[in-house]
Amino acid sequence: MTDQVLNTAKEKMQKTCAVYERDLMGLRAGRANPQLLDRIMVDYYGTPTPIPQIGNISSPEPRLLIIAPWEAKMIPQVEKAIQKSDLGLNPSNDGKIIRLVFPELNEERRKDLTKIASRGAEEAKVAIRSIRRDGIEQIKKLKKNSEITEDDQRKAEEDMQKITDKAIKQVDEIYAKKEKEIMEV
Repeated sequence: MTDQVLNTAKEKMQKTCAVYERDLMGLRAGRANPQLLDRIMVDYYGTPTPIPQIGNISSPEPRLLIIAPWEAKMIPQVEKAIQKSDLGLNPSNDGKIIRLVFPELNEERRKDLTKIASRGAEEAKVAIRSIRRDGIEQIKKLKKNSEITEDDQRKAEEDMQKITDKAIKQVDEIYAKKEKEIMEV
């Protein structure tokens, strides 16, 4: 019984870490990364569609992304979506492709990006603690319904804490890695 609760909580915590890590890929650290465009949606015939599903994205140089939409008439919509996004980039096009030039990051912008990454880490930790709380409530409910003993409850709560500590440590490691990448000149 408790194993099921613990496994479910562990799975949810792993997903939280994965989502945080995926969100951090959207933070640019000086180099052009095609994954930055994954979360930008474009109105494609009335359907919000991520840019990678509208055309090819390539990175011929470290600070340049080229977007080649499959339909030339999508270029204005893609440009608008990029301008509205929080990337702070100005796209330019030649009628066939869109160029995104990534400027060098200054010290102030690097600090802002680390603050954003830190905020995301805190949100992930809050989510993990919430999963722990829900799991412990389920364990207490099992004890209340006499489905497990008091010793089983105590052991399950200790295991839940270990799983939580491990997930929080993972979030901290992900953040530390991203912070190092951002602050690297």
